[in-house]
Amino acid sequence: MKSKGWLFAISLSAMSLNVYAEQWIRINQLGYLPQSRKVAVFMSEEKIEIKEYALIDAFTGKVARTFATPLAKGKNGKMESTYRLDFSDFNQTGTYYLKAGTTQSPRFSIDPGVYNGTADFLLNYMRQQRCGYNPFLKDSCHVHDGYIVYHPTKTGQHIDVRGGWHDATDYLQYTTTSANAIYQMMFAYQQNPEAFADAYNEAGLKGSNGIPDIVDEIRWGLDWLNRMNPEKGEFYNQIADDRDHTGMRLPNKDLVDYGYGPGKGRPVYYCSGEKQVRGKFTNATTGIASTTGKFASCFALGATIMRKYDPAFADVLATKAHDAYQSGMEKPGACQTASVLSPYIYEEDNWTDDMELAAAELFLTTKNNQFLEQAIEYGRKEPVTPWMGADSARHYQWYPFMNMGHYRLASTGNQRVSNEFIRNMRSGIQRVFEKAKEDPFLFGIPGVWCSNNLTAAMLTQCRLYRELTGDLTYEEMEASLRDWLFGCNPWGTSMIADLPLWGDYPSQPHSSYYTARLGNTSGGLVDGPVYATIFKGLRGVHLDGGESYERFQPESLVYHDDTHDYSTNEPTMDGTASLTYYLSALQKDGIKSGHTLSNKNTFINGGIIRTDTTSKQITLIFTADDKADGAADIREILRKEKIKGSFFFTGRFYRTFPEVVSLLRNDGHYLGAHSNAHPLYCSWEKRDSTLISREEFEKDLLANYKLMHQAGIAHTDAPYFVPPYEHYNAEIASWAKSMGIQLINFTPGSGTNADYTTPEMKNYKSSETIYKQVLSKEKEKGLNGYIILIHLGTDDKRTDKFYQNGMRKMISKLRKEGYVFTGLAEALNR
Repeated sequence: MKSKGWLFAISLSAMSLNVYAEQWIRINQLGYLPQSRKVAVFMSEEKIEIKEYALIDAFTGKVARTFATPLAKGKNGKMESTYRLDFSDFNQTGTYYLKAGTTQSPRFSIDPGVYNGTADFLLNYMRQQRCGYNPFLKDSCHVHDGYIVYHPTKTGQHIDVRGGWHDATDYLQYTTTSANAIYQMMFAYQQNPEAFADAYNEAGLKGSNGIPDIVDEIRWGLDWLNRMNPEKGEFYNQIADDRDHTGMRLPNKDLVDYGYGPGKGRPVYYCSGEKQVRGKFTNATTGIASTTGKFASCFALGATIMRKYDPAFADVLATKAHDAYQSGMEKPGACQTASVLSPYIYEEDNWTDDMELAAAELFLTTKNNQFLEQAIEYGRKEPVTPWMGADSARHYQWYPFMNMGHYRLASTGNQRVSNEFIRNMRSGIQRVFEKAKEDPFLFGIPGVWCSNNLTAAMLTQCRLYRELTGDLTYEEMEASLRDWLFGCNPWGTSMIADLPLWGDYPSQPHSSYYTARLGNTSGGLVDGPVYATIFKGLRGVHLDGGESYERFQPESLVYHDDTHDYSTNEPTMDGTASLTYYLSALQKDGIKSGHTLSNKNTFINGGIIRTDTTSKQITLIFTADDKADGAADIREILRKEKIKGSFFFTGRFYRTFPEVVSLLRNDGHYLGAHSNAHPLYCSWEKRDSTLISREEFEKDLLANYKLMHQAGIAHTDAPYFVPPYEHYNAEIASWAKSMGIQLINFTPGSGTNADYTTPEMKNYKSSETIYKQVLSKEKEKGLNGYIILIHLGTDDKRTDKFYQNGMRKMISKLRKEGYVFTGLAEALNR
């Protein structure tokens, strides 16, 4: 459940009614990289003068830095006063909040790892959108697709076009958006391969397969795109149409009848290059180049990406890339989608950008200068993507929203060509910047449908321009657009479902999964705010029980976290995929700037339960609350074996056994938190049932860290903690993450965590039994990356102490098997 809190009220004179003006500080809820631009926005319902603001350490309550230069931005919508609070030159890692007057911001982290795993997180939504076999439902849908329409000789024939992704909440599938999604993910992987992990297999189910998850998703898309181009010169643009819009139902329960029987197949639209008429609506198709150009660029780059994983498939793609490009040259123009019951279609009317990118990709793969010259020629026909700087646009009129062909041409090494297309990139950014300068959030994106997709596109263009040139002119706007997507906006909400899980995010999306109570559209980027005039003119949209954010709506834009608002709160597949590049680039920035968690760690419910499974490394962790009888033995074993352990103690332990803490600290072991009072965080029977409030959790953990501070352990030196009872859920892990703390737990299976059991317990295990279980697990599946838990103290009723009768023997045996015992920080960051 998302937070709706963090509102800090200031009571004013109550006029004639009991009305209170309030103030807020909007921040990026994910946090900030140490070296990044960092600007929050203060807003107030009354006119107020802010002369200074402070950055406060959330653990100590001490002022880390005071700033005296808030930038007043005046009135914004219902807010009488707004200020930009810049703290970019503060780079110290930690957890903080901002304070201006008596108003506090939500807590946030400054840390190199704040974007770790975020690009991979987006793939949750891509997997959820899969058509054919759907791993989210663990069932298949639309297996009869489809029946050809508009082909001069094949109309009515069946063609196998299973696969791909549903475009959004409806189940239509478009080459237009799917091809762009594929390309964006390929570009992300090509530029930032180190940012992507392998936690899912090719079917989208949990379990690694030796291939990065984003490549699995790319392959899923390329397979479908290959089906949509079954023969030379034969291309398809769309599966299904707006007859799909018959109400919310799950994709595996889709029984819409297109004339082939309920759920027995859907129409597949051939790219004819001519206007296609269904019912009373006619699109404005002028050719096929906008579609075949996308086929060509995807196939060309896809051949490069897939060469490592499937050379035969790569060869197929390389051949098809040339054919698709040639088809676009033969039939220039835009290929629009078709509609039957409503006027809403993807009204793409530009196409030279698609052919420019296709030619550029073919040049990169063939080094044939003819493709380079053609790419330049196409690129000159549309120097700037027309929405940039515009106030309005028809739905997807200028698509893709960022011309990647310009970047490819700017990167060729030809200085003349590079200068020309860098200038084009800058012109588009400058147009948006001119609109953004007066806005307190530096937001100059037009409020058209899918404005968040445009935001993602401008983020990409800003970053690529900055990397090409080193020009920092637009760095602050880029940072503002980034932060806009994660809560530094008028509504104070992230625009990505469940990211961050501890913050405010879309929790009632326009989605059949949500209405069927199957969960959120995790990782999905929602459409985003639209002009109030657009919202008021849409058909069938209404608000019903969601979060209206009425208090925060600017005069011109609206956003609602309401499942019935399909205009602002519907996740989109292509917008989500388009963010994989930018978020993976931020993760790479973090890797360059400091120690961050390896993407080879294994997470369960937000907690790390295993390190690198490709390395024969084992990490020993120890927990304790009110017992320390094993301290001397464990210290001695670790000293003789030259192993650095990690010890997680409760506040009670830090108070009761200060001498043990001091000795362990002097030995150079890691000391961390284990809660203050050792509460049970969540039900044993129903893990999702949290038994503690967020306020109680934070108060308890901060008390734990306060005692650690008194023992000489700075919170910045103890960023990992183990939950009491080694039991937690995703909500608990997210609350810890919001404090800049990563939850750690033991790896299930070794059985060492049973060393606390006593003979009268049903689950009692002797030291010999535990030892044998460790060896059995090692022989069966190996212990690579295992985090092994041993309790520092156990009940007196247990006389058979594992730390005396099994620990040393276990270490010796595992070393003989080739395992290395690695400290926690080293193992997690390797």
